[in-house]
Amino acid sequence: MVPWELVDSAHVPGSGQLLRLYKRGVEFSIRVGSHELMNSRVHGSEESLADLACLRIAKRARSRILIAGLGMGYSVAAALRRLATDARVSVIELVPAVVAWNRGALAHLAGNPLADQRVRVREADIVALLKTEQQQYDAILFDVDNGPQGLTRTDNSWLYTPAGLKAGFGALRPQGVLAVWSALPDRAFAQRLRRTGFTVDEVTVRARGRQGGSRRTIWIAQHVV
Repeated sequence: MVPWELVDSAHVPGSGQLLRLYKRGVEFSIRVGSHELMNSRVHGSEESLADLACLRIAKRARSRILIAGLGMGYSVAAALRRLATDARVSVIELVPAVVAWNRGALAHLAGNPLADQRVRVREADIVALLKTEQQQYDAILFDVDNGPQGLTRTDNSWLYTPAGLKAGFGALRPQGVLAVWSALPDRAFAQRLRRTGFTVDEVTVRARGRQGGSRRTIWIAQHVV
C-alpha cells in the first residue's frame, strides 16, 4: 500500500491542536491527532449540506450565503452550483493554512471554487462574526469542527449553545436558513434549535453520497418571523 505523505501542518488558533494535511496518491486527508476530519474520497455529506440549504433560497435575488468552515471546498462548490450568478458567498475559515491549501494542493478537488467571483474568503472566527452581524444572510451553513460534539477547539462549542443559535438566528434575514452538519445525531441540539425559534427538518445523509458510507446528520432550520 502507498504510504501517507505529510504535506503540511498548522496550529488551530486558540487551541493546542495541530492540523495535518496528508497525501496518498491522488487522495488527501486532513487530520487532528489520530482523528481524520476530512478525506477527499468522502465528501457527499458536505455537498448535501449545501444542496439542502441552497434549495430553500435558490430563487431569491441577490442571495447572500455564509459558509462557516472551508474544509476541502466541497460545500462551497456545491453551493455555487445551486446559486444564481448574482449570489454572494462568504466563506469563514479560522485556519489560514486551510485557505492556502484550498488555493494550492487541494484546489483541483472541488474545481477551485475559491476562484469563483461570487466567493469572498475571510480568515476569521465565526464565533466573533456572529456576535456582530444582524439580518445579513439568506443562509448560514455550519460545517465547523465535528458538529455539536466538537473535537478541535473548545470555543466552537458556543455555536451550538442557545446563545450561539440565537446569534445565528439574528444574523439571518426573514425566512433564512441555518444548516448544520454533524457527524452524529443529537436530539437535544434539535430541541435547542426549535426553542430558538426555528422550524427544523432533520435529514440523514451518507458520507459518500449515493455511494453510501457512514450516516451523517444535517439539520435544516428555517427562520420564523
